[in-house]
Amino acid sequence: MIDANANQFELRFQSLFDSGRGFAFPCDPQGQVNLDGLSEKARNNYLYARAMVGREMSVPRVQTVH
Repeated sequence: MIDANANQFELRFQSLFDSGRGFAFPCDPQGQVNLDGLSEKARNNYLYARAMVGREMSVPRVQTVH
């Protein structure tokens, strides 16, 4: 059973050029994203964001989501 009060985590990729843009994906505390658990669109966005690190996106950060 999952504790409703437990922190959940997301991996955030922030745009290098527009601070209001970015991508966020559910992950574990170490930043591992379950690709099989993502929709096709989300998986494509994740792969794009990861490929664009340093070009269009910042290095991702793990953040808690309450």
